Amino acid sequence: MDNWLSTLITATPTDGYNLAVKMSRVAVKLTQGDAAIRDKLRPDYAENADSLIAVSQVVATHFATVAAANGYWK
Repeated sequence: MDNWLSTLITATPTDGYNLAVKMSRVAVKLTQGDAAIRDKLRPDYAENADSLIAVSQVVATHFATVAAANGYWK
């Protein structure tokens, strides 16, 4: 995972959003390094509205950071 995030600069807002999603996914992977446990837990949060909303909030926070780094693509 070394240097997987070399820049926050993206060409478009869509690319920025995709980066925000990746940042969120990497955070989960680094927090729970065991893939088998992540796979085991996935059904629990995949059908839980509160968990899905929480994921959206994390992605939104990351997207705000990426958008700011890109000058909001002005």
